[in-house]
Amino acid sequence: MSRLQRFLPPTQWIALGIAVGLVAGSASALFLYALAYATDVRERNELLVFTLPVAGLAIGWLYERFGAPIKAGNNLVIDTIHDDGPEIPLRMAPMVLVGTVLTHLFGGSAGREGTAVQLGASLTDWLSHRLRVDPAMRRQLLAAGVAAGFGSVFGTPIAGAIFGLEFVRRGRIEYAALVPALVGSIVGDLTTRAWGIHHTDYPTVAHEALSIPLLGKWCAFAVAIALATACFIELTHFLKRRSEQYLKRLPLRMAVGGAIVVGLWQLVGTSDYLGLGVPTIVRAFHDPDLPVYAWALKLLFTAVTLGAGFLGGEVTPLFFVGAALGSVLGRALGIPIELAAGVGLAAVFAAASSTPLALSVMAVELLGGNILPHVAIVCVLAYLLTGPRSIYPSQLRQADQAAPTTSSRR
Repeated sequence: MSRLQRFLPPTQWIALGIAVGLVAGSASALFLYALAYATDVRERNELLVFTLPVAGLAIGWLYERFGAPIKAGNNLVIDTIHDDGPEIPLRMAPMVLVGTVLTHLFGGSAGREGTAVQLGASLTDWLSHRLRVDPAMRRQLLAAGVAAGFGSVFGTPIAGAIFGLEFVRRGRIEYAALVPALVGSIVGDLTTRAWGIHHTDYPTVAHEALSIPLLGKWCAFAVAIALATACFIELTHFLKRRSEQYLKRLPLRMAVGGAIVVGLWQLVGTSDYLGLGVPTIVRAFHDPDLPVYAWALKLLFTAVTLGAGFLGGEVTPLFFVGAALGSVLGRALGIPIELAAGVGLAAVFAAASSTPLALSVMAVELLGGNILPHVAIVCVLAYLLTGPRSIYPSQLRQADQAAPTTSSRR
């Protein structure tokens, strides 16, 4: 092999990674602008929340009529990466963007990473087919699209790159896509920021030395995090299965789910559990009077919203669950609230998505290096204790299919 032939593959990865980052980063910027606008409109006009069931009917009809090929969402992305399936329909990008913005506009409790991942993957797959890349390169570019979408929507490019490698199969990392994923995520983040997006500022966690007593507390902390995570996964999947069993039409499922969310909203008497819930996440870092049940209510609101079929993701609602539960556990175990909330913020989604490495790094990017080693310990323990569960069922299917193999390096 000549020097030129050895030089071309990494050059190609970098060039394509840049292209993916530019596309995904621009899509994330558009999405975040629209999401911020929708949230602002809802907060100034809370009567809109009463129409969430009507919005569910409309979104459900739209997806039932035009979205059958893309209804699997993130699971479709995972399966396509591994099975080299048909091109992900380009319609996924506008439909998931519009569906998620409408979900937030009318008060559904959902996140944004699912939308960003699907935006990045669908646009990247469209690009890969126009460029006629080979199947191996296509899989790497899809991982880069996932990385760029995740990293750009949260402003965490290194975590985004690791997430793109880690989320596609439980317990394995797809190293073959490392270069395009890293390049795509960094370029995606820079592109989103260049469009004027400002991400949430979280507090920098103060240093706390690890000790044997503290390590014991983190073990107890991880058990509680794993239990909450398992509860969320099982409840969301249960609601989805039961709603599909008794309500065959998606618009009806979403209308009923929307009505339940409205009823819960009226019952609790606050809008804190609608939408992303970012103000409460930030509050969890410093307010010792945060209600001890806040995490459970957000878990319930989110499970009902997503179980009914509304669009969005799980990251930010699970940040809420983790930060609020971490605050409670910190107070009970004698751990500084700021540190406990930061560790909980990362650990719940780490366990739910089987991505402990990505979320440990994400915590560092959001909260500073003092969060280590605490966050890594809890993320890994919670991931292990949660067992063979995931918010992405395709992770488990792919892991089962790969079980006879001995090496995770591809």
